[in-house]
Amino acid sequence: MTEAAPPLAVYIHWPYCAKVCPYCDFNVVRDRGRLVQQQALVEAIARDLEFQAQVIGPRRLSSIFFGGGTPSLMQPEWVERLIAAARRLWPSEGPIEVSLEANPTDAESGRFPELAGAGIQRLSLGVQSFDDASLRFLGRNHDAGQAQRALDAALAAFPRVSLDLIYALPEQTPQGWAAELTRAAASGAEHISPYQLTIEAGTAFDRAVRRGSFKPADPDLGATLYETTQSILGSAGFEAYEVSNHARGVAARSTHNLAYWRGWDYVGAGPGAHGRLTVAGRRIATESAAKIDAYIAAAGRGLQGAETLSSEDVAVERVLMGLRTVEGVALDELAPLLVKALPSLVVQGLVETSNGRVLVTATGRPVLDRITAELAS
Repeated sequence: MTEAAPPLAVYIHWPYCAKVCPYCDFNVVRDRGRLVQQQALVEAIARDLEFQAQVIGPRRLSSIFFGGGTPSLMQPEWVERLIAAARRLWPSEGPIEVSLEANPTDAESGRFPELAGAGIQRLSLGVQSFDDASLRFLGRNHDAGQAQRALDAALAAFPRVSLDLIYALPEQTPQGWAAELTRAAASGAEHISPYQLTIEAGTAFDRAVRRGSFKPADPDLGATLYETTQSILGSAGFEAYEVSNHARGVAARSTHNLAYWRGWDYVGAGPGAHGRLTVAGRRIATESAAKIDAYIAAAGRGLQGAETLSSEDVAVERVLMGLRTVEGVALDELAPLLVKALPSLVVQGLVETSNGRVLVTATGRPVLDRITAELAS
């Protein structure tokens, strides 16, 4: 491993869910007694990791993240096997972050000690809400009581716990959202990720909106709820180190997500997983086959969906990802782009430049999509 080799994160996608949520547009399928296929998928992911290690060579492993889908449905021995494979392929002298996403059903939370024993150190718990009516609207298969029990179990089993929440629901009030945030901030979790509900094309919610079953929250309400988020969590000691991620101290930040936002290399393994790899000086994007059986058949036979990115492509990705964080993006990373919009954005107080970096200001964060579009165009 050369000194210049970038750190490496590993993302493993487990596509099975007990129930597909109506807002979800991820690559997921119902978990309906697919044990034989799941066992084959574990073997395929292991082969895929082996092949990608041969392509990219030695790297310093920084993190492993099991996402989905619902990877807390995995057998703990499968989780342990894939963690061991990644550690063996990319040895690291220092500590690495090993995370897994979970839902708060009683069946899953009862397995948290086994998952911790398998090597999971950080649990990302998809609470989404502490309000029963909101959970019903979101189509979740847990209630507020289960959410609290799962959170208690997670805090007992794992050194680090993160909560996911969804806001900007139709008719949600700032007062109701503030109460949920206050409860989350006092829960003992050191990391909170509140995401505004977006209606993604092709989802059940998209079809419901087109039928007129409900109207998405007004953008002005979304802006008010965003400001409520910053106020409540900031007062509770959580820093918004990224637009939708708040951590109580630097150590509580997500190492794996920072790999994406900093433009580090990451391996994507599993159906539909994306990756970004540096090979022989080229930045390569990978995208695995989305269909489970197609992925299994192709795993270990090549880099799936590999495409070499141009310098402009890389710079655009740095704008889209890096400006989401308080770290911003180095000016020299934007060199391939003609960033004519930068001076105007500075004058408007939406971005600032400091120590050779471009940073989005607190004023600019609510209009980040506009900023990134102007800089990346």
